[in-house]
Amino acid sequence: MGNRLMTALPRVYPILDTETLAARGLGLATAAAAFLEGGAGILQIRHKGHWSRDVFECATQVARLCREAGAQLVINDRADFALLLDAGLHLGQDDLRPRDARKLLGGEALLGFSSHNQLQLCAAGGEPVDYVALGPVFGTASKRNPDAAVGVDELRRLRPLIEKPLVAIGGITRETAPDLLRAGADSLAVISDLLPQNASARSLRERMEEWQRIVKTEA
Repeated sequence: MGNRLMTALPRVYPILDTETLAARGLGLATAAAAFLEGGAGILQIRHKGHWSRDVFECATQVARLCREAGAQLVINDRADFALLLDAGLHLGQDDLRPRDARKLLGGEALLGFSSHNQLQLCAAGGEPVDYVALGPVFGTASKRNPDAAVGVDELRRLRPLIEKPLVAIGGITRETAPDLLRAGADSLAVISDLLPQNASARSLRERMEEWQRIVKTEA
């Protein structure tokens, strides 16, 4: 089962959003391979549409690439596909309850949970999850009906309320990354800022390498 052997979440948490990738003409496996070559230690597949056979086959390729690279794969929303792919799972507020997901996945799978405000963050602290995401920190284009932006100051204020690792998400760029790490975020989930305008396997790898350099300076 998607293991929890990592001692800490990687500082950069790339999210492979299939809709965003398709808009840039990028395949799931192509983007995954490029980010892994650039040093990614974790990848999340976020697919909000129908999980067709083709999507599952692409996700299977990504799972293999992650295993070969020694990286953690996480599936968004879908416990069934996380089980099939031997991956971790990330849940939103309207998905399966974390306690039920933990029963399905077992004790070893990496399990994450989204929160959008103080109440949800504190409640998440009592769930059997390995990390909690908070966001959107800034305005985001990757969600159709996003929650209100949290902001850096609110993240800094809320950070002491939870002991679990905290992942900041939502509109995060290379420019804002240092502020969020200094405010207490353990990891930064990134979608759009990992995708250059002229997206190619090479430019994705180079962007991932640039992100790695940025977070290392804040280590």
